[in-house]
Amino acid sequence: MRAQFVLSEIGVGLRRNLTMTFAVVVSVALSLALFGGSLLMSDQVTTMKGYWYDKVNVSIFLCNKSDAESDPNCAKGAVTDDQKAQIKSDLGKMSVVQKVVFESQDEAYKHYKQQFGDSPLASSLTPDQMQESYRIKLKDPEKYQVIATAFDGRDGVQSVQDQKGILDNLFGLLNGMNWAARAVMALMLVVALMLIVNTVRVSAFSRRRETGIMRLVGASGFYIQAPFIMEAAVAGLIGGTVACGFLVVGRYFIIDHGLDLSHKLNLINFIGWDAVLTKLPLILATSLLMPALAAFFALRKYLKV
Repeated sequence: MRAQFVLSEIGVGLRRNLTMTFAVVVSVALSLALFGGSLLMSDQVTTMKGYWYDKVNVSIFLCNKSDAESDPNCAKGAVTDDQKAQIKSDLGKMSVVQKVVFESQDEAYKHYKQQFGDSPLASSLTPDQMQESYRIKLKDPEKYQVIATAFDGRDGVQSVQDQKGILDNLFGLLNGMNWAARAVMALMLVVALMLIVNTVRVSAFSRRRETGIMRLVGASGFYIQAPFIMEAAVAGLIGGTVACGFLVVGRYFIIDHGLDLSHKLNLINFIGWDAVLTKLPLILATSLLMPALAAFFALRKYLKV
């Protein structure tokens, strides 16, 4: 009987405040969709870091004849065979080095043509203008400075470049976007909580006569509060369900189909469905508990039961 009364009161409350309930559902859905999206973005950045940092190379570019005329680092002339042999020997002795690959001028020219063949500059380049280089795979990508210290400024070396620096800039941008999404999410959560509190108070005010009678006949505080708390929880759960739908549909259409980024951007290792599905229970639990707790504390002050 009590359960039936509570359920009937929930239905009455939701119908009486239909507009505000709809606003609560929308705000909770948007805020929790942003919450889930920010969690997935963090997972995506972590996955990309693990994927790309494992492929990072340090490149030692060697001086050629053109560099000897224009680059101060190559003022002593193009790299000699002895200097190349010494660099390779020193790299082989370093414990941080996992693998060393030498790229000749012809190979560098071929790779350039493959990547930038449509560029106007490509037609004017010749193999002798390209730089020879050593491509070094490190056991730990963080140890770049060891290579830079050992070879930067050495005779025959034009520069030492670390691909990790380029990736750090990219991941810094992605992290910045993620924090921006979290800031918007926090704002939306505040708006959702304010709407929940106001909706509960309006509902309690519209039924103040019924609650007063219940108080007079000795109804417990929890028995009076339960319908209002459950109203907020139901509205929040609906919003959480909609947020889960946003995430699932977004993952399906943006990555797998529709935009089909998984095939168009095959250089990016996208997160799988397991990462999405593991976030859904957390979103649903948050959508249920957050409105319920907000309503509970709002009613303690308002009803004074």
